[in-house]
Amino acid sequence: MAAVFLLVGALGIVVLLLSLFAGEIGEFGHPDADGPFSVPAIAALLGGVGFGGAAASAVLPEALPDAVTVLLSVAVGLAVAVPLAWGAVRLSRALKDMPTQETLTRHHLIGAQGVVVSAVPSAGYGEVRLALAGQQLKYAARSDAPLPTGTPVYVVEALSDTAVQVVSTAPDPMPEILPEPGGNHP
Repeated sequence: MAAVFLLVGALGIVVLLLSLFAGEIGEFGHPDADGPFSVPAIAALLGGVGFGGAAASAVLPEALPDAVTVLLSVAVGLAVAVPLAWGAVRLSRALKDMPTQETLTRHHLIGAQGVVVSAVPSAGYGEVRLALAGQQLKYAARSDAPLPTGTPVYVVEALSDTAVQVVSTAPDPMPEILPEPGGNHP
């Protein structure tokens, strides 16, 4: 009797593995199928009834009539299966409704700030490291004015998916105070 319940439990595992690796299955795999009729819920029900029933039939006394053993095993299996199915439904809904950030595109580069990591000549490309969506990313960079390594920059245009136009955000250096003619020094 336990072998039959173990086969039902194994069937639940097979259904779950097929849905994970091969996608949704047949009518049950409809994208709108949710709740107790979703593939994870059905797999959890089968597994719970099978393995819970097998455990119950293994510990029940052999003196019980077969019909009573089957009924008690099914009851224990259902008691195990219902919370498993409920958990599977909750987990699959949480995963389906999980918020994610949109995929970054070149338009997200405009306004990003970073630093020059390879000097940017006025007539060519250098390299900048930009902080974008919590990540440090490197891009080829062009600028109207030459920028030395370590210069903080701001992206004003995305030239391509891998290149940007930048301007320096470094403060302008203070003009030197030249001594006045005649030797008076401040």
